[in-house]
Order: sequence, then C-alpha cells, then structure tokens
Amino acid sequence: GATLRCTFAAAAFWVIGWFMPPEKSSAKDKWLLFLLGALGLYGFMFLYLAGLSKTTPVSSSIFTSLQPIWVFLMMIFFYKEKATTKKIIGISIGLIGALTQQSDDLASDAFTGNMLCLLSSVVYAVYLILSQRILTAIGAITMLRYTFSGAAVSAIIVTFITGFDAPVFSMPFHWTPFLILMFVLIFPTTISYMLLPVGLKYLKTTVVAIYGYLILIVATIASLALGQDRFSWTQTFAIIFICIGVYLVEVAESKER
Repeated sequence: GATLRCTFAAAAFWVIGWFMPPEKSSAKDKWLLFLLGALGLYGFMFLYLAGLSKTTPVSSSIFTSLQPIWVFLMMIFFYKEKATTKKIIGISIGLIGALTQQSDDLASDAFTGNMLCLLSSVVYAVYLILSQRILTAIGAITMLRYTFSGAAVSAIIVTFITGFDAPVFSMPFHWTPFLILMFVLIFPTTISYMLLPVGLKYLKTTVVAIYGYLILIVATIASLALGQDRFSWTQTFAIIFICIGVYLVEVAESKER
C-alpha cells in the first residue's frame, strides 16, 4: 500500500511539474527534501498503514488526530513557542481523550495498531513542521517532487526486503477493488498532498494540523456505513475530549495573534 501510494504520487508530481513554471532550488535543498520524504513521509505512511491493518478505521483516526498536539509540543520545545495555561489544558484534555480508547473485538490487534497509528501521528507532525520551514525558500511542486521521490525510494527498498503482496493485481479483474485503489492513489494521496503545501504557506503548522480532525467525522460515517466498525460511547468520549482540547489550543493561538 505504501509503495503504490509513494511511487504513484512521485510520478504524478514529476509530470505535473513539467507544466508548471520553473522553481529555484539548490542541490542542498533537494537532498534535504529527499531525506525528509525518505524518512518522514514514508515513515508516516508505513506506520499508519501498518497500524490500520491491525485496528479499526475510527480507532486509527482518533490516534492520528493527535497531530495538532504533537505539533504544538514540538513548537514549544524546539522553537520556543509560548505555552499558555489554556494551551496546556487543551493538550491535556486531548491526550485524556486518546488514552480512553479501548481495544475493539473487530480489530486483530487493537493495542498494537493504535500505538502504530499514534507513532505515525508523531512522525507526521515532524514532517509538517519541517515542511513549513523548507517552503519559505522553495516552491511547493519542488517540495512534492523530491519528498515523494525519497518516499518512493524508501518504499521500493522495503518492498524488496518484505516482498510485494498485492492480490488486486493477480486475482480476476473486478471494477470495485480497482476503483478503490485508484481513489486512494488519486484523491487522499496525490490531490491532498498537492494542496497541503498551499495551506502551509499561508497558515501556522498547528492550524493546518487541526484540519485533520475532519478525519474523525469522515472515518466514523464511512466505517459505520460500510460495517467496518461499531461506534461506542468510549469512542464518543474520546472524540469529544480531543475536539475540546484542540478548540482550546486554537482559541489560545487566535488570542495571541
């Protein structure tokens, strides 16, 4: 899954770049972007898909939606962002919400899956912060070209080690799995990542990460409709607490601005 996403998007962004105005960048910038993609972008994608294979969509979304909290903590420790009382309360409430999540009997290994999704959200937070800083000096298409090229190389290397397992290409052709695969490759991979640098150029990293909370709503509706999850009061409690936590952090930042 990660290999297909990374290689497809890398090829797509190189093709798109041919039709865009040229962007200036140094060899050093390109190597930094390549490494950011190889470690950060691929690391996030691999950990998230590995976690999703062991837990349920709603559970994975709850842990992934902690990205704004990790972004804010990193900004405090590494970039000396001001930590107000409201922000600290908001972060604490969000963490309480995530930690209330319990194992689900619909998941093969909910605890391991949830922890992998949690780790993926930390890696993605690092990717967002570094991306925003790099974008001040280079163009968005250049960033996408080289980060996804790095991610594709990492993905291909890992695939050589683990083997390529994609029954969708070997079983008799059916439209449904093929269209689902193309949806994943085009919309949540290519188009969403193409829009992300635009948001990072105009908004604070924490604000961009906060929009990830829409994942909770979409994942809940979709997984219930497809019968992939059973929504529980524990999940309701977790989502409410996480949303309250993020709201408090955003209100505090808005007042500072």
